[in-house]
Amino acid sequence: MRPRRRSGFEPPRRPEPQTRINDAIRVPKVRLIGENGEQLGIKATDEAREYAYERNLDLVEVAAQADPPVARVMDYGKYRYELEQKAKLARKHQTQINVKEIKLRPKIGIHDYETKKGHVARFLNQRAKVKVTIMFRGREREHPDRGRDLLMRLADDVKEIGVIETQPLLEGRNMTMVLGPTKNAGVKRDAETENTLRSKEEVQGDRDREAASTQPDVGQAHEQVAEAKAPVQ
Repeated sequence: MRPRRRSGFEPPRRPEPQTRINDAIRVPKVRLIGENGEQLGIKATDEAREYAYERNLDLVEVAAQADPPVARVMDYGKYRYELEQKAKLARKHQTQINVKEIKLRPKIGIHDYETKKGHVARFLNQRAKVKVTIMFRGREREHPDRGRDLLMRLADDVKEIGVIETQPLLEGRNMTMVLGPTKNAGVKRDAETENTLRSKEEVQGDRDREAASTQPDVGQAHEQVAEAKAPVQ
């Protein structure tokens, strides 16, 4: 048996666009604004629509809450395109902040500390913020100064590329500190990458010149073949 449809059930509808244009404007009158921004007064909606159509433009409702609503004559397709370009440009210039986290123990060994410090430096050179967390266990909580000293030591070791944005703060069993990249972060890495690429280009250029110098002259090769085929007198 087919399931009984519930009373009051309505299929989902596609949301209507918020901006009404042309025939979608159903109010009897609008306050009309021309294509150059001039005030044309209150007009019947049909008259305002015809005014826009005569200029091969659209009638766009720009202030629906006004009494009467305000409608403007414009090229709606061009208007939407300009809005999309502005939004795209704003997203392009928007800075995306990444936050990485590194966890340490108060009694961390020298080798492990150097490894963790390398991770912090790598994240900072990637222009990311780093949240460093010291995890206390058992009686380690009785000596929070050790965790603070460790965090300050780490901050001092990476001070050329990282600056403290949030001072060490003890929260429960953990002490956290946030480092942010400085202006120098990533500069050295970019320079090394450029030098590497330049070295590869120079090596490739030397190989091309060497290959060109070892190739035989085509014209000379043809002359040698012709001499070899010539009859012996």
